[in-house]
Amino acid sequence: MTEIVENPAAQQPDGFLAGARDNLPMLLGAAPFGLIFGTLAGPSGLPPWAALAMSLFVFAGSAQFIAVTLMAAGASPLVIVATTFIVNIRHALYSASLLPYVAGLPRHWRALMAFVLTDETFAVVYNRLQSAAPVDVRSYYLGAGLAMYGNWIAWTAVGIVLGQTVPGIEHWGLEFAMVATFVGIVVPLLKNRAQVAAALAAGLTALCTTALPYKLGLLAAVLAGIAVGMLLEPTVKQEAA
Repeated sequence: MTEIVENPAAQQPDGFLAGARDNLPMLLGAAPFGLIFGTLAGPSGLPPWAALAMSLFVFAGSAQFIAVTLMAAGASPLVIVATTFIVNIRHALYSASLLPYVAGLPRHWRALMAFVLTDETFAVVYNRLQSAAPVDVRSYYLGAGLAMYGNWIAWTAVGIVLGQTVPGIEHWGLEFAMVATFVGIVVPLLKNRAQVAAALAAGLTALCTTALPYKLGLLAAVLAGIAVGMLLEPTVKQEAA
């Protein structure tokens, strides 16, 4: 009788390299995003070292864009801090979704994971955790998060250099990649009526409030999406039951 030998590699949970690999499409989408930030930092009044330091120590793409935009508009430090804080409140929702998977890890690991948490990394990790295949959550998460961190810093540096050497690069329309990336993040996560309605409500609110100062339209969109999602979620649960 032929003995069947199981392949040990097939039983190994996905880890660091798998996380970096799965985040590759998001890295490509975020590349123009980082490049644009680097090119905009100079005209907004940030010296090159400060722009690179912001990507190193803040590492929050949308918040960085909002910060340099408000700086260019002459907003006060209090307004800049308050606005970026509000925009990043969404990370609390991401953290709540990931908590069941990371609650047992030591605090220093969770702190590092919180630092590298981005929209793209959340989308990749959360989708992977919905699979029944084995995964080393800490290694996989850090693989995805640190890959995005290195990618963001590298493209920020490239943008800083190009912004100083290529006139008008900030007007090339590279920001389209930002829209495509976020569409790629959101659409796979819309799996029921409440989620679709929340996304539509947030999108329509954002379009209708673009004229509000200090990017307050983003806050209005977040609140509208949350309200619609919470309103419809009980009906979705009842239908599933």
